[in-house]
Amino acid sequence: MNHRTVLIMMLVMSFFHVESQGVAASPEYIKELTAGWSGERFADGRPKVSDALLKRLKNIQIEEAWGYLRSRDYHNQYEGGWEVIHPDSVMTGRVVTAQYMPLRPDYQQLVKIKGGKENRDTIGGSNSWPIEILRNGDVYVADGYGRIVDGTLIGSNLGNAIYTNSNNGVIFDGGVRDLAGLLQIKGFNGWFRGEDPSYLQHEMLTSINTPIRIGRATVLPGDVVLANRHGTIFIPSHLVDRLVISSEVVGLRDQFGFQRLREKKYTPGQIDTKWTDTIDADFMNWLKNYPDNKLPMTRKELNDYFKGKK
Repeated sequence: MNHRTVLIMMLVMSFFHVESQGVAASPEYIKELTAGWSGERFADGRPKVSDALLKRLKNIQIEEAWGYLRSRDYHNQYEGGWEVIHPDSVMTGRVVTAQYMPLRPDYQQLVKIKGGKENRDTIGGSNSWPIEILRNGDVYVADGYGRIVDGTLIGSNLGNAIYTNSNNGVIFDGGVRDLAGLLQIKGFNGWFRGEDPSYLQHEMLTSINTPIRIGRATVLPGDVVLANRHGTIFIPSHLVDRLVISSEVVGLRDQFGFQRLREKKYTPGQIDTKWTDTIDADFMNWLKNYPDNKLPMTRKELNDYFKGKK
C-alpha cells in the first residue's frame, strides 16, 4: 500500500469521526474555556461559583473589580452605557451566553435542525432556548449586536420565564419590548440598549454557551457578572474569590482612611498615596479591633489574605 493510499484512507476515517457543532457548546468545550476553575461544575460544564461569593460580590464597587482585573491583564471585561429596568438594584450571577445574528434562512434552518437533535422546542421561537436551561442564580447574557427595532429579545412573557428559572435577570446587547410588563416582575432586572414595541424579526439565535462579545467586553459561559447602575463587569470564574476579598480589603482601607482624615491624624496627601510603614502598622492595628460581626469576610479569611501577601 503506497503512501498516497494511506493518506486518503486516514482522511476518510477522520471525516467520519468529526463531530458536528451543535447549538449549545459541549461540557468538554466549556471546561476547556474555563480551565482555570478547579471547583464544582454544573452538568453543562460551567463553573459553579458559590452563592455566598455571589452575595458578597454585590457589595463590591465596579471600579474595584475593574482595577483588580486590569492588574491581572484582563483589560476587556467592562461595558457601560446601559438602560436598566431597576437602576437602584445590584445583580450578580453565573453567566449563560447566547449569540444572535441577522437572519439568514439557510443558516436558521440548520440551527433548527441542530436544536431538534438537542431535544429543544422547535415549535416556538429559538429565543426561548437559552431560557429553558437557566438555573437558579444564572444571568442570561445575549449578544444582540445592539439591535433594538425588531431586535427585542424578550417581552414580559419570556421575562417571567427567565425569572422563574433563574430568580435573576438579563444583560442584552439588544432591545426589549413590553417594558411596562417587565417592570411588574418582582425581583427581575435587566440591562439593555433600548425598548421598542416591535417583535423579534429578521434575527436568529446561533449558539448557546459559546464566547460572545458584549460591547467592548469578551464574555465566556461560566463568567460571573457584577451589574449595577454604573455598568457591567464580567469576571472569569477562577478570579472571583480573590477579587472579592481583595476588593473587600480595599473597602476596609477606605474606611480606615476616611476615619483618620476626619480625626485629622493624617493629611490627605499621606492617605492618597502609598502608605508609610507607620500608616500600614496603624491600619493593621485598626483591623485587629474591627468587630468580627461587621467584617465582610471571616476573620480567618482576612488573616489568610494578609499571610498570602507576605
